[in-house]
Amino acid sequence: MSSPNPIIRPEKPSEKIESEAEQQLRPQRLAEFIGQSSLKSNLSVFIQAAAMRKRALDHVLLYGPPGLGKTTLAQIISRELGVGFRATSGPIITRAGDLAAILTNLQPHDVLFIDEIHRLNPAVEEVLYPAMEDFQLDLMIGEGPAARSVRIDLPPFTLIAATTRSGLLTKPLRERFGIPLPLQFYTAEELKDIVLRAVNIHGLKITDSGALEIAKRSRATPRVAGRLLQRVCDFATVQGAKEIDAKLADGALQKLDVDAKGLDAMDRRYLRLIAENYNGGPVGVETISAALSEQRDVIEEVVEPYLIQQSFIQRTPRGRMVTDNAYAHLGMNAPKRAPEQISLLASGDDE
Repeated sequence: MSSPNPIIRPEKPSEKIESEAEQQLRPQRLAEFIGQSSLKSNLSVFIQAAAMRKRALDHVLLYGPPGLGKTTLAQIISRELGVGFRATSGPIITRAGDLAAILTNLQPHDVLFIDEIHRLNPAVEEVLYPAMEDFQLDLMIGEGPAARSVRIDLPPFTLIAATTRSGLLTKPLRERFGIPLPLQFYTAEELKDIVLRAVNIHGLKITDSGALEIAKRSRATPRVAGRLLQRVCDFATVQGAKEIDAKLADGALQKLDVDAKGLDAMDRRYLRLIAENYNGGPVGVETISAALSEQRDVIEEVVEPYLIQQSFIQRTPRGRMVTDNAYAHLGMNAPKRAPEQISLLASGDDE
């Protein structure tokens, strides 16, 4: 049975263990950060304005798929501001006291980074509201008749929150971020530049065509590009190659079962299931989950996002359908669709 290939899956930041090469790959300044040009341009203005006013930067919300650089951007913002950086994660902060301990240890204008903020405990979220708006904490001390409310003043700080699922944020929390910044998938050219910059860490050389070959198969995600580069470098080292060209990169990625579009065996198995067993769909996600012997959340959060981004599948009110692009990629002829199927594909309505 094929399982999702972890090398090309940009897992959630809280679940990842970075290699030394991945840590070295992180840019240190905004000018070094490749891609996200519009976001960088606006962010540079906001940072300069905050520095000129000698005030804390407004709270920032970074949202988008995993692996696009949210944590890196948060660290860069603190460096550009010249302030301290404290990082934590939504699931870790289980009690109001945990949040209070973090906030009261911040210095004026420091950056507090909360990853996966959509998983924050609702009770903790309520305590966070006055901290973000008024830089104050309202805590209840004690229980029963002896309980009393205590207000603690906080130094001005900047909360930078990251989430891969912005739709799960409550409206009150979302509205307290003055700077919402969506991160977009990267182009092949941007990823090629990232690969060219990163290859020096491995002590090898790479041609433009070799870098582009890796970039095109990196699922539009820098983290995946970094991992694929590491594995290609492994093959190059063992083969005694001093330079990675397109042929070497292609051969290594084929051995990793990563095709020309960045799909692995699990992706292709998913597409073939719908194409061959269900005439292209629609088919419900529960049926797909049972047929592939994978949990529903793995299908929805690990397998499907990139297939949707590449227009290989479409979610409809009746279930998943594969597109003509998917048939072409699999080397199959698209079937003659029933009028109902054509209508569902044309509607593009999510289920």
